[in-house]
Amino acid sequence: MQTQTNETGATSPTTFAIETHGCKLNQADTLALTREFAEAGLKQVREDEPADVYVVNSCTVTHVADRKARQSLRAARRRNPSATIVATGCYAQRSPKQLADMSAIDLVFGNVDKSRLVRQVMDWRGENGASTVPCATGDDADYTIPSIGRTRAMVKIQEGCNQVCAYCIVPKVRGREQSVPTDAIVDEVRRLIDSGYREVVLTGTQLGSYGFDLLEASLHSLIASVLSQTDVERLRVSSLQPREISDELLDLWDDVRLCPHFHMPLQSGSDRILNRMRRRYTTQEYAETISRIRARIPHVSVTADVIVGFPGETDDDFQATYKICESIRFADIHVFPYSVRPGTSAAHFKEQLPPEVKSERMNALLALSKSQMRQFRQERLGDARPVLWESRTTRDGESFWTGLTDNYIRVRAQSDDMLLNEITGGILQSVDERGTVNAEVVWK
Repeated sequence: MQTQTNETGATSPTTFAIETHGCKLNQADTLALTREFAEAGLKQVREDEPADVYVVNSCTVTHVADRKARQSLRAARRRNPSATIVATGCYAQRSPKQLADMSAIDLVFGNVDKSRLVRQVMDWRGENGASTVPCATGDDADYTIPSIGRTRAMVKIQEGCNQVCAYCIVPKVRGREQSVPTDAIVDEVRRLIDSGYREVVLTGTQLGSYGFDLLEASLHSLIASVLSQTDVERLRVSSLQPREISDELLDLWDDVRLCPHFHMPLQSGSDRILNRMRRRYTTQEYAETISRIRARIPHVSVTADVIVGFPGETDDDFQATYKICESIRFADIHVFPYSVRPGTSAAHFKEQLPPEVKSERMNALLALSKSQMRQFRQERLGDARPVLWESRTTRDGESFWTGLTDNYIRVRAQSDDMLLNEITGGILQSVDERGTVNAEVVWK
């Protein structure tokens, strides 16, 4: 590690590393922190290298995520005994005192304090015990529009969630819904394009609620503004719920720059369980929405989240979930075992299911997801899709490029051309035993 001495004679950090857990919002926040540390004059190093400042941007969606954060913080201290170790993210927002009591940690920042993190880290000189930064709420929270390095950029368009799903801790750790002004988002997209980014991903905690707190703004008007006022080449929307997907919204996908990919959390295929979860749709509404999407948008991929083992979930409830997943034929399913989150109403529900039942049901859905993913990709063979090439990788002695199609298929191709951050045609040729799609590069 290297340090430098400032005008007061104190030692200032020169390097930093950030380890990110969890969702796209955390990834976006991490890149905002990365930019701010760089602007403060620090050099970023890999997570496994010595650093003067080491930040863990945590998730708290399950108890496993909490444990992973604690393990990462302790490991960071072992690797960097003299570094400033910082905990931030959703776990830090939910349980700041628990983290502050860990000897490995110097500073704890909740989500709404991330805009102050870099400044306070640079000013921090070390004290006895960890310091927690008082949590900001409401109007005290700053708007930040983070960007991602490399080929794709994530732009957070809103923060927080006003829905109170029974199992979910997110409203407590991300706060109430706040939308970023449309003009600020458009300006950020322009800046990213000017910097060379080819794809922008609009992300948020509750994307479909965008604009409820702004004058004459909605997700539809935002997407239309980005498409009409910028030269973005690919625009992707990260996650929506059934009642948020109107025919008017789907009309925007007439613009080929909007990626034909919808991620729509299902959570359960049982209306009884959806009601207990306090989800705002029925399985019929969900299935009908997917039918409208597929009828309107050719070659679209639809992915979903499912929670298994929610309190009181019977065999019949799980079979209903399995059957709807089987009939819809997703491109991918993210399967999660229910995890008790203190502070949520579901934590007080009786009929908590044993771990072995959750595991059995999760494995059954994962097997279905693997089969459906492979089937979706095989059905696309012969298609020519636009591919954004993101990296060059070597596996089993072979060097190849990996990229992402507009409809969210990860592909690889062998080519001597410099493909990094290029968008080319890609003819999907085969699916190997691992489910990887091999493609032929076709320059337009």
